[in-house]
Amino acid sequence: MDTHEEKHFKSSDLVTDIVIGMSDGLTVPFALAAGLSGAVSTTAIIITAGLAEVAAGSIAMGLGGYLAGKTEQDHYNSEMERERMEVEVVPEVEKQEVRDVFASMGLSKETQNLIADEMAKDKANWVDFMMRYELGLEKPDPKRARNSAMNIGISYVVGGLVPLSPYFFTASPIDGLKYSCLITVICLFIFGFFKAKVTGQNPWAGAIRVTLIGSVAATAAFFIARLFNH
Repeated sequence: MDTHEEKHFKSSDLVTDIVIGMSDGLTVPFALAAGLSGAVSTTAIIITAGLAEVAAGSIAMGLGGYLAGKTEQDHYNSEMERERMEVEVVPEVEKQEVRDVFASMGLSKETQNLIADEMAKDKANWVDFMMRYELGLEKPDPKRARNSAMNIGISYVVGGLVPLSPYFFTASPIDGLKYSCLITVICLFIFGFFKAKVTGQNPWAGAIRVTLIGSVAATAAFFIARLFNH
């Protein structure tokens, strides 16, 4: 007997948050540190500015995640109230919308009418059905906004400390930059590889793409800083 196992990746909220936070955490402080390395003569300035950027960036990114989660929840709640009102005020219109959903699936008129009539007996399930299949909205986790802010913020901090860490152990900004480039490029490659792998894309292409983006940003920042410094 043949067995078929379907392998689909459903991107969880946690994975999505980590990808958002880590992507910016690795690239933005890396570009900032690279730019400062071409303009200043001491690593203390780079460390101070880098840590300030990581702190500000994690708060800003976390706040963005929180607001996105709250907006999603508020939108869902407002649409649900609208559907509840329509079920009470114009039930026949809503029943026709149920029929339309099943008509698009190829069900017969008799089956459409039967399902619509049965569904109308339970208004809570009726509203849930309309939310999901008419509007395409899934009920968001009430803790989503808070969790998203925390996940994105922490991921940004972790990612941001990677390119900054070499500057804690070197006296010369250029030496710090060399080690920072080595460590960050490796981390960008690994991060891009697994990001692409879990989302079903070509992992090698994903690794190269993420690495190139971070490297180009850092290189541009370095040479622009050197240009203005001279």
